[in-house]
Amino acid sequence: MVNWLAGLDGRRVTVEVPATSANLGAGYDCLGLALELVDRVELEVRGWAPGAVELRVDGEGAGELPAGRENRFVAALERILERERGPLPEGLGWGVRMANAIPLARGLGSSAAGTVGGLLAGNALLDEPLPAADLLALAIELEGHPDNVAAALLGGFVIVDAASEPPVAVRCDVPRDLRAVLFVPELRLETRAMREVLPARVPLADAVANLGRVARGVAALVRGDSDGLRALTVDRLHEPYRAKVYPLLPVLVAAAREAGAIGACLSGAGSSVIAFSDSVAAITRIEGALLAAAAEADFAGKVRVVTPRNAGASVVPPA
Repeated sequence: MVNWLAGLDGRRVTVEVPATSANLGAGYDCLGLALELVDRVELEVRGWAPGAVELRVDGEGAGELPAGRENRFVAALERILERERGPLPEGLGWGVRMANAIPLARGLGSSAAGTVGGLLAGNALLDEPLPAADLLALAIELEGHPDNVAAALLGGFVIVDAASEPPVAVRCDVPRDLRAVLFVPELRLETRAMREVLPARVPLADAVANLGRVARGVAALVRGDSDGLRALTVDRLHEPYRAKVYPLLPVLVAAAREAGAIGACLSGAGSSVIAFSDSVAAITRIEGALLAAAAEADFAGKVRVVTPRNAGASVVPPA
């Protein structure tokens, strides 16, 4: 135990983790996309601060994220260390500084980013004994949302099969000109609550419809054809049920599509709506349509245009 602590004391690691949009419409719990909104976390090992976690957060989540060992980043960090080295030695403390760009509880993968960041930082402290496949399995175990963690870890457009043992993820680069137009409401929606509104059984016709759209969409995106999002983002398994507690969802989605979006859907469990375009002119129309629909309903939020990110989470080299 003493040798382990002595070897880590004073070590610093910095990681960057992207936001993610899960489901992408019909791909419930199996498709994800990384986005160019990044949380950056700087970690310092503090053997001289027995058991303490000192957390500073700038940006999203400042004053809100838990500052102790229940923090997702810290919990994932300690989980990977315990897995590889056994019980944590007494006297092991952490200094954590977060610069967060990913909004909380908006369907953009903020919790997955914390989990993936903690695993990546811990793996770096141990000189990276775990390959990406093991990190993915551990992230799914801790987070429970395979689409978000796979996209955060690997980047790009990701298909994940979490029912396999071990879980399998396949990624591909996103078409170069594709952009995501996000409407990010002030409204927060907790993933657990949004999952509770889903039925345990769905009509066979709805399941078949989603399977066909996922197959078409994945095939197109793997070929580099962003038009596959047109079918992929039309869902019958979760959005109709979630719209009962988020009634403005279909209004926002329809506004984006009518303004020329290739496709539009709920991002993750919400509350953000994501629309896609590869045309500058269409992006401007989509922004205006989303803001107009929200204003008409007196629904506060903002629009952001972001680039899908082909790079996944990474350890930042020392300056």
